[in-house]
Amino acid sequence: MTRIVAGTAGGRVIQVPGRGTRPTTDRVREALFSRLEHLDVLDGARVLDLYAGSGALGLEAASRGAASVVLVESARAAADVCRRNAAAVGLPGVRVAPERVLAFLGRPGEPADLVLVDPPYEVGEDDVAAVLAALVPRLDPQALVVVERSSRSPEPAWPSGLRRSDHRRYGETALWFADAEDPSDPEDAAGPDAPGDPDDAGDPDDAGDPDDAGDPDDAGRAGS
Repeated sequence: MTRIVAGTAGGRVIQVPGRGTRPTTDRVREALFSRLEHLDVLDGARVLDLYAGSGALGLEAASRGAASVVLVESARAAADVCRRNAAAVGLPGVRVAPERVLAFLGRPGEPADLVLVDPPYEVGEDDVAAVLAALVPRLDPQALVVVERSSRSPEPAWPSGLRRSDHRRYGETALWFADAEDPSDPEDAAGPDAPGDPDDAGDPDDAGDPDDAGDPDDAGRAGS
């Protein structure tokens, strides 16, 4: 089990699926949401939690002021846990989409302001790139995307429409941040920033997430 870190549901205990997921550690989750609050992207946000697992990331966003959260999870057992956790937390505006991420993104939907992408570490870079490309049409022009990966994985391949804005490393966990590109913004039109130092910011003392991620035969299984 784990807990919601802060917000209106802070301290509430939530369940974690028994297998097939790699929950984000409380310390990494706390660091991530401290960063998101600093960026002022949570209050009133429309959030997608892709590969939701337990739903911990999306429920943390709801606890901290997000207006709506969709927990996208294809594994049946994990999707059931998401439903139970959403009911236990009791926050409005949270729903579960029990389907594969690409299928969910392939249908029209309201624009997202914040997207949390936490695939199992065994999901390949090409699959992550496909999800990011499918995500672009579903983004608000000012949206922020956060991708959680192993710190040994390369930087995600950002599609046209997303530009890397930050990178944080916490032990075995890397968080990649990207902003939606606004074609009318000259700075966006100039192209992405230089890759910079892959070892920038983060807490080197945080051991991060274990590499016990999921069933390699089901790429839809979650990370959160």
